[in-house]
Amino acid sequence: VQLQASGGGLVQAGGSLRLSCAASGRTDTINVMGWYRQAPGKQRDLVAVTRSGGGTNYADSVRGRFTISRDNAKNTLYLQMNSLKPEDTAVYYCYAKREGLSPKYDMDYWGKGTQVTVSS
Repeated sequence: VQLQASGGGLVQAGGSLRLSCAASGRTDTINVMGWYRQAPGKQRDLVAVTRSGGGTNYADSVRGRFTISRDNAKNTLYLQMNSLKPEDTAVYYCYAKREGLSPKYDMDYWGKGTQVTVSS
């Protein structure tokens, strides 16, 4: 599975951006897709995830402002980000997981990041 993220950029606080992640390869085996972000000097943190069978999960810091969605027909994952804050500035990474029969057989996939910069 290959993941290609796009849509990052520079935006003023309060603005919006939509990230896209195009998936290719054996996308039919993917159970979970999501977004992580990493700010300079910090660890990579979960932003939002969605499961194939339904269900989403958001970080507390973005809940109510960000919306994750998946278009299976286009094999594309989205992250709509509204009311952006300077603290949302980070490199955003697209993530996918194929779950095995047990966690030790899970396969994780990462795309190259896309930079989001929010100016105050």
